[in-house]
Amino acid sequence: MPYEPVIGMEVHLELETASKMFCACPAVHFQVPPNRNICPVCTAQPGSLPVINERAVELTLMAGMALNCRIRPRSVFARKNYVYPDLPKGYQISQYEEPLCVGGWVAVEAAEGGKQIGVVRVHLEEDTGKLVHEGNASLVDYNRAGVPLMEIVSDSSIRSAEEACDFLQRIRQVARYLGVSSGDMEKGAMRCEANISVRPPGSSAYGTKVEDKNLNSFRSVRNAIAYEVQRQTRILDGGGTVIQVTMGWDENASITREQRSKETSEDYRYFPEPDLLNLEIEEERLARLRQQLPELPAAKTVRFAADYGLHARDIGLLVEDRNIADYFEDCAGIGNADPKQVSNWVSGEVFRRLKEGGAEAADIRVDPEALVELLALVKEGAINQNAAKEIFAVLWEEGGRVAEIVAARGLRQISDAAELEAVLVRIMGENPDAVEKIKGGNDKPVKFLMGQVMRATRGKANPRLVEELLRRQLEG
Repeated sequence: MPYEPVIGMEVHLELETASKMFCACPAVHFQVPPNRNICPVCTAQPGSLPVINERAVELTLMAGMALNCRIRPRSVFARKNYVYPDLPKGYQISQYEEPLCVGGWVAVEAAEGGKQIGVVRVHLEEDTGKLVHEGNASLVDYNRAGVPLMEIVSDSSIRSAEEACDFLQRIRQVARYLGVSSGDMEKGAMRCEANISVRPPGSSAYGTKVEDKNLNSFRSVRNAIAYEVQRQTRILDGGGTVIQVTMGWDENASITREQRSKETSEDYRYFPEPDLLNLEIEEERLARLRQQLPELPAAKTVRFAADYGLHARDIGLLVEDRNIADYFEDCAGIGNADPKQVSNWVSGEVFRRLKEGGAEAADIRVDPEALVELLALVKEGAINQNAAKEIFAVLWEEGGRVAEIVAARGLRQISDAAELEAVLVRIMGENPDAVEKIKGGNDKPVKFLMGQVMRATRGKANPRLVEELLRRQLEG
C-alpha cells in the first residue's frame, strides 16, 4: 500500500558571536583543547548567574525577519529539564511558550512547483557540551556548553527527502547571507533532526512520529528520511504498529537505529527561567535591525535576471553565496564588463580555483578590475581563451598586472590576416589529403588543419580568423 511521508525539520545553528549565550567565555569550541573555554556559569557552579547575550538575540531576530516571521514583542526564556552528562546544570536554558519569532515560511522547489514550508518558530537556547568516547570511558568537553544556538522549527508540510534538503539548504543560505552562522555541518555549526511519519494519501490524520538524529550532512538527511519512510511502510504493510521513538542514523550501515523512547514537551517540565528577565523587543530595535538586512537570495535572483539577463541556472550558482554574488556584481559594474562573460568565468575558473585550493568564497584572489580587463582582451580578440586561463592562473597565484603578464609571456593573439594566411597556406600544402577530404564534403579535417596552425603559432593564432581564412582558401 502506498503511503505519504509527513516530515517536519528541527534545525540548530550555532551563532557567530564572540562570547557564549549566558557568559563571557569565547564561543569557540572547534579544534580547541578540551575544557579550555569554560567558566563557573557555563559549567553550572553554585551561585553563578546567567546574563543574556544581546548580539545573539539580535542575530536571531534578523534571521526571523529573513524567514518572514512575526517578531513577538515579549519573549521568555525557560528551563528545559532533562539529565544527561553533557548538560552541566541538569537543564537547558531554552524557549518554549514565548519564543522570539513565530509564523514564518521558506520557499522551496517542490515536485509540483514552488511551495512554501512553514516556519513554526525561531528561538534561542544554549548548546550542550560534547561527549568524547575513548575505549570504555566517556569524557565530557564543556567548550561547547553555553554556545548560542538558534533553533528553527518547520511545520509538517514537507513531503519528501528532496524537499527537506531544499528547506535546509535555503535555511543555511539565509544564515550565511546574514552572517548569523557559518552553517558548517562538518564542524557541527548546523545540525538537524527530522520528525517523520507516514499516512495513506489523502488522509488528514497524522501517523506516529519518529525523530531521526545524527544527520550531519545533506546526504545523511536525504538517505535517512528515505530509509525511515521505507521502514515505517514495511511495518504498517506487515500489520505492525510504528512506535514513537528517537532513531539515530548510522551512516556506515545506511540504516536508522533506535536510541530511546521519544520525549514529549511534558517530559521536559518547562517553566520560566527564574534567573533571567523577560525580553521586551522594542520597535526601534527592530527598525534598526531591518535596515541591516542585506538583499536576500530570492530578491537577488529576481534582480539578476532583470538587470543582467542571465540564465536561471547561472543566477542560482552566483547567488548561492553572498561573497560570490558581491564579487560578480563588483565585476559586472565596471564600465566595459560583459555580465554574461563575467558570469561564465566566475562559475568556471573562479569556482574551479576555489575548489582546488579548498578556499572559501571570500578568498577570491583576483581583483574585479583585473578580471574585467582580462575578459576585455578576450572579447576584442587580443588573447585567446587558453592564454586568458594562463594569465588568470598567474593573477591568482602571484598577482601582477594583466598587460605586463601578457607582454612578459608573449601571449597576445595573432590577428594579422596576412601573417596567418601565410602559415595556413603552408599547412594546407603539407596536408593535401586533408584538403581534398574537406573539398569532398568531409568537414572533420577542418579541426585538424586549424590545430596545425595553432601548433605552428604556439597557440597564438586567432581561431575565428584562422577558420575564416581556411574557408576562403577552400572556396578559392
